Amino acid sequence: MAQIHKRFTDDQVRGLFERYIRKEVARKYLQEMLGISKSRFFALLSKYRKDPKKFSIQYSRSKATRWIDPAIEANILKELAVDKKMILDKAIPIYRYNYSFLKGQLEKKHDQEVSLSTIIDRAKKHDFYIPNRRRGVIHDREVLTRHIGELVQHDSSYHLWAPGGGEKWWLITGLDDYSRFMFYALLLKHEQVWPHINALQRLMLEHGFPYRYYVDQHSIFRFVRNRDDRYYKTGPITDEYLPQWKQVLNDCGVKVIYALSPQAKGKIERPYGWIQDHLVRTCVRENVTTIQAARKVLVEEVRQYNYKRVHSTTEEIPYVRFQKALKAKQSLFREFTLPPPFKSPKDFFCLRLRRSTDAYRKVSINNIPVRVNGVNPHQSVTIRIYPLNPTVSELRFWHENQLIDVQTFKTQDLKGVSSFNS
Repeated sequence: MAQIHKRFTDDQVRGLFERYIRKEVARKYLQEMLGISKSRFFALLSKYRKDPKKFSIQYSRSKATRWIDPAIEANILKELAVDKKMILDKAIPIYRYNYSFLKGQLEKKHDQEVSLSTIIDRAKKHDFYIPNRRRGVIHDREVLTRHIGELVQHDSSYHLWAPGGGEKWWLITGLDDYSRFMFYALLLKHEQVWPHINALQRLMLEHGFPYRYYVDQHSIFRFVRNRDDRYYKTGPITDEYLPQWKQVLNDCGVKVIYALSPQAKGKIERPYGWIQDHLVRTCVRENVTTIQAARKVLVEEVRQYNYKRVHSTTEEIPYVRFQKALKAKQSLFREFTLPPPFKSPKDFFCLRLRRSTDAYRKVSINNIPVRVNGVNPHQSVTIRIYPLNPTVSELRFWHENQLIDVQTFKTQDLKGVSSFNS
């Protein structure tokens, strides 16, 4: 219903109040006629009785601009300009303004407190505003698991994380579905199998074996016929070859399920979006140009995400939710133990090759002959490769479930090994 001053004149309301005072009309009828509440009726009646001649229901609303310190306003516009420059650069994965992040920057860098509504108001007035686009399909944000370790979402993303560095890097992330706790976040110049396996090692040595892993259909995680074959050939079908990463999870007894679309990976994409947004914005503002500096920024952002911020879906801090589940024994993590015949985690979290020795008890790795001790000619051996550091790897030779030899090898001489399947 329209406001009272738009439906009645001052004289009309005066006349109604006069009739009420003379007890000609009951209040409930006048209140219904005017379309106002009981408290509003008596407020207007009191105003009328104080001065019937000057009584009016007309008013003009004046909207005064809130005053803020010119220094604060200058910093708001400065930070908005930084965001706009990133948005206009198609190479940078920033597509919108983040006013909450900007508010935090003002508090962190300039020790200036300002409301979010004020920042948005200035953004609209100075052309730093992008209306939200309506999405065609809305995916519900809900937790479908009931235990920590029930589902670990693992993914990687390739972006220009630090525009000042001028090159794109890979970000590998693992997330617990129930608590939304981020187990690891690794920033790499090149995507290879070993960092993904090393991420498994970090998680499982600390927390144990999870129940399931959830990944996309990247070739590191899954062999898909006609996509991963260089030439079409009959015989091998999807999942018949086991990538190195999948072999590790098979040894762990951990199930793997695959997302069939980007939308299905929504839970991991949202934290990615948060980390991506904050990582890029911080790297730009701190003029980060190296991956080493970007990694420091990433560590701090993940710490904020895990231990400081309330998750919008669970409405709890991820670490707090994870610990509560542990105390309540609401966990599907299994204790990490080495199944026989493995002797060390190096035999478990590793790259694998199969070779047969020649007449001189040697095998060939990238056309480099390697003599193997403790095995006869023309016997099959499994070589488990564990990178000790970027320059040296440990080769552990197995035959008939027995560790027969251990050697070190230059990592550069193993180039390409990570792409081998069994």
